[in-house]
Amino acid sequence: MTPDDEKVDTELFRRIQRLRELRIEHRDLDDVISRLTMDLYVDEVQLRRLKKRKLLIKDQITRLESQLIPDLNA
Repeated sequence: MTPDDEKVDTELFRRIQRLRELRIEHRDLDDVISRLTMDLYVDEVQLRRLKKRKLLIKDQITRLESQLIPDLNA
């Protein structure tokens, strides 16, 4: 195995690990948002911030997933 192969493997592992972390955070935010929407006295500003954070995480997940798909032209 060449140093370049090891670098690729390390980078791939790092991206997959980051993807796992983002999915967990996204799921956790979904749970928190669901619970907060059931509260009659919910802080709307906080709820909006959580939803925005969830959308940003979803975008990061989509971007990482796209990077993990091999190029067809390669």
